[in-house]
Amino acid sequence: MVVSGLLPNTPVVNVAVVAVATGLIWMGSGWLESSADRLSRQYGLPAVIQGSVVVAVGSSSPELASVVVAALAGAFDLGVGGVVGSAIFNVLVIPAAASVVTDGPLDASRTLVYKEAQFYMIAVSALVVTFALAVIYYPTGGAELEGQITRGLALLPLLLYGLYLFIQWQDVSDHEAAAAPGDVSVLREWGKLAAGLVVILVTVEGLVGAVEGLSHTFDVPPFLAGVTIIAGATSLPDVLVSARAARAGKGVTSLGNVLGSNTFDLLVAIPLGVLIAGSAPVNFAVAVPMMGVLTLATILLFAVLRTDLTLTTVEAYALWGAYLLFVGWIVAETAGVTDLVRGA
Repeated sequence: MVVSGLLPNTPVVNVAVVAVATGLIWMGSGWLESSADRLSRQYGLPAVIQGSVVVAVGSSSPELASVVVAALAGAFDLGVGGVVGSAIFNVLVIPAAASVVTDGPLDASRTLVYKEAQFYMIAVSALVVTFALAVIYYPTGGAELEGQITRGLALLPLLLYGLYLFIQWQDVSDHEAAAAPGDVSVLREWGKLAAGLVVILVTVEGLVGAVEGLSHTFDVPPFLAGVTIIAGATSLPDVLVSARAARAGKGVTSLGNVLGSNTFDLLVAIPLGVLIAGSAPVNFAVAVPMMGVLTLATILLFAVLRTDLTLTTVEAYALWGAYLLFVGWIVAETAGVTDLVRGA
């Protein structure tokens, strides 16, 4: 069933749900982006913080919900796989899409490259260390490289996200903002922001359900569907928000949303699922190869952004090419041609 069992699980219904959900997410992301822009100007927030915190947290709500639901259902590995797959999609596909929809190169900034991108790489490393500590100190006794992430371990990445917010707060304190516009209704914009979040969250639930139904209909393996199709579906709000910002000439906000969303997903969404469920198992043999790919994808994005602090159309197609290689590798893993992801 899709949309919480209200509609029959047939291919025609699922395709219709995907189409309607995409339109609703486009509308909700528009509310989110426009209200975040007005509120950020009202409160004097720099563009990079608008993208990496305000918009990023909102557009990451689907990933957060998916991890919490998966953890409560005892399928934490599926939730983590979806988040990591979504992070790879965000890093390689969304900046490229944002660059292509603009008339010229997508502008970055030194703050974005040297603070946001590098802190995100630290976030990836911190999550790998958390998984390793779970395997070392809380082995499950099942597979050789399986461990249990406890609430204590889950606090480690959350504390790192606290440091991230502290750094952002320091930047806001040092920022010389322009005068706040006098025509902004703060309550109305906050209400519009909340409405956009609700529309995105509710609609993505239906979208993911429809995509899952289609994957079962066409016999797409769960691992392949999780790290590609489901990851892309939950990342749709980020795609639309970043594309809107890029077309409006806000390259820093667009790219900041990508990096901020991934930082939030890794340091908050995954640990929060553990805190709610109490503990969660992690298969290190599955997690590390995927995190390794995420690390390589992040380094590639960092490298292309650092060249002239822009993302050109040629570099955008290079990012898309890298994502196609990733999908090809996952297909090879699913078909048994390669065996780098053990236990998937």
